[in-house]
Amino acid sequence: MTEIVGVRFKKAGKIYYFDPAGIELETDDYVVVETAHGHEVGLVAIAPKEVSDDDITATLKPVVRKAEPEEISNAEQFEEKKKEALSTCSDLIAELDLPMKLLSAEYSLDGKHLTFYFSAAERVDFRQLVRELAGHFKMRVELRQVGARDETKLLGGYGRCGRPLCCASFLSEFAPISIRMAKEQSLPLNPMKISGLCGRLLCCLAYENEQYRELKEKMPQEGQQVSTSMGKARVVGSNPLKESVLVELESKVSVELPLSEVKFGDGKTEVDTENKTEEQAEETNDVKPSPAKSGRKRGQRKNQSRS
Repeated sequence: MTEIVGVRFKKAGKIYYFDPAGIELETDDYVVVETAHGHEVGLVAIAPKEVSDDDITATLKPVVRKAEPEEISNAEQFEEKKKEALSTCSDLIAELDLPMKLLSAEYSLDGKHLTFYFSAAERVDFRQLVRELAGHFKMRVELRQVGARDETKLLGGYGRCGRPLCCASFLSEFAPISIRMAKEQSLPLNPMKISGLCGRLLCCLAYENEQYRELKEKMPQEGQQVSTSMGKARVVGSNPLKESVLVELESKVSVELPLSEVKFGDGKTEVDTENKTEEQAEETNDVKPSPAKSGRKRGQRKNQSRS
């Protein structure tokens, strides 16, 4: 077993793991750790705990020490200096006429390393900009290009739900999102309605996807013939959350019934997966496929991708 501690450097940022090195730490303690940028102050997000050696994929760097009040104060001062650094960098970008959007800046704890984050539609040659910045700030300067989701995470904002963006509030990593998730939840496939501020599919599509998947496995397919207490009927819709089925009777009257009152197949309540369309049967690489319930041999599905 190996003891680890989870440290976060930004609000809702990714959690990195370190060796607590015997230091007594608790959640929300400030610690000094060594990173690729030198010593940095981070916040303990996961208190020290033991995990299996098999779960450790790389050598853990040790926590240097608990952060001193002076170091915490210095980190806060660097937060203020970032505004000046951003202003200077923005002026140089305009002067060099570079097609890039400056997003954020970050100082290392010792003040010897400065990183700028930017977004751009394509690859940008910023070598001259780095030279100008290094000469101005007299320290090592690094520029990093980020994608649309990371850009929105850095800038923050409010979603269509009226709440602060999930990515800027609590999501430490981005999960794969696919259009199939919207289909599973019967959402309109209108990009304007299922996309976030970043222009990508909403992260929240993944929150209830597994629940919808499990519930829909119990539901009959649309167009399937079923039996009810009112006679034979055809399925015209369903509500997985209510576990109800909308059926059309032979009299052309539509009725919503609990799933338990609908019989199909051999009288048991199970889904006839043979009637699934080719589109419904397809799975994307970033979505866990639902178990096969058709009469195919198990070996035929062995190589299907799973996330």
